[in-house]
Amino acid sequence: MEHKIITLGEVMMRLSTANYERFVQAKNFEVTYGGAEANVAISLAQFGLHTTHVTVLPDQELGYAAAQYLRQYGVDTSAIQYGAGRMGVYFFENGAMQRAPKIIYDRFESAFAHLDPNDTDWDQVLDGATWLHWTGITPAISSSVLAWTRAALDAANHKGLVISGDINYRRNLWQYGQNPQDVMPDLISKSSIIVAGMTDFENCTGITAVDYEGACQLAQKQFPQVKYITKTEREAISASHNKLQGLLWNGKELIRSNIYDMSAMVDRIGGGDAYMAGLIYGLLHMKDEAAVEFATAASVLKHSIPGDANLVSVEEVNALVSGNNIGKLLR
Repeated sequence: MEHKIITLGEVMMRLSTANYERFVQAKNFEVTYGGAEANVAISLAQFGLHTTHVTVLPDQELGYAAAQYLRQYGVDTSAIQYGAGRMGVYFFENGAMQRAPKIIYDRFESAFAHLDPNDTDWDQVLDGATWLHWTGITPAISSSVLAWTRAALDAANHKGLVISGDINYRRNLWQYGQNPQDVMPDLISKSSIIVAGMTDFENCTGITAVDYEGACQLAQKQFPQVKYITKTEREAISASHNKLQGLLWNGKELIRSNIYDMSAMVDRIGGGDAYMAGLIYGLLHMKDEAAVEFATAASVLKHSIPGDANLVSVEEVNALVSGNNIGKLLR
């Protein structure tokens, strides 16, 4: 069976300082593009899956450049719409040693925030699709984007797609009068796989528990359609040295991946998206234990790559899982 993955969400321009410079030192910024859901699409495209990203971009050169960026890495952009408004931007200052990385967002009033939810024919967009992925960032942007997201999930459920959602609670985004606890439970109830940590559960569903397994059990009682719950656990030794482990609750047990020691990280942005893409691929092709291991290894490799997107192949991820070719010169 050929799988077709649909992702939906805003694409932003990323402006990064060069060579670990601070914002106050920067004379130039490196330009790339990214967004949580688009990052998942790019990663899955590198794994050989058909991915389509759905968004609204500004109808001007920056919007066209963002779409071309997605196409460059194999993502189908035929469902992208263009409208009036600005490009969302975020500025990134990479950290090093004990100095933490920083992000400054400038995304309000973007073309995406002002999309018309009636402009997307979800029945057509989802035709032939097998999986839909969304994140909690998207419905936090505006009331129109919330309606758009809800319509996408309803249409995907009607067509029988697998739906995954990365809850990704962002406190500063909810500025249009909605409380996440009034919005997110409905969207979670429409999903079959969610990424959520303890903070996500508490802020978006009101669920609190002594430990993660207990939170997962409570979440599955509240949301019986959810079959899998997952997250990563990160130990930050410094800005450039972290340890990472993946956790997957499958309704019966909490599966833990190996712990990966990342001692010389290049860029941690998009690490969670790389994990999600790895988990989607893993659950489509592997048993649960192998899937969470594949997902975690995919995220680890992302930390070696500048930019938002994880530009690695299935073979490279499998090599890390098996311990082959780690750090070797390949020619």
